[in-house]
Amino acid sequence: MHVNESAENYLETILILSKRLPVVRAVDISEELAFKKSSVSVAMKNLREKEYIEVNKSGFITLTEAGRQIAEMILERHELLSSWLTSLGVDPAIAAEDACKMEHVISKQSFEAIKRHTAPSS
Repeated sequence: MHVNESAENYLETILILSKRLPVVRAVDISEELAFKKSSVSVAMKNLREKEYIEVNKSGFITLTEAGRQIAEMILERHELLSSWLTSLGVDPAIAAEDACKMEHVISKQSFEAIKRHTAPSS
């Protein structure tokens, strides 16, 4: 299941917004990402066609199981990489920005190695 970086960002944003808001709408995504509503509309159509999201008659957006899996994977990568970089002394804002780039290109093997290395010892 290969998803492009843009789709991953949208799915991650939907997940984050769903934790903050009672419902997620295209306008919420547009505001969160500072993207034009028309761009978000096209992206939502593509995500719906790939069955990563569902949009009800009121325009409320929810992740499908497949969409949620991708979103959770990207969010986990973002949070861990950002935290790891910060622990190495990187400014938190730069760490978050770099993590956002890295989360899309790092291999599963490399990410799992970093995860094991950064996990607290029991």
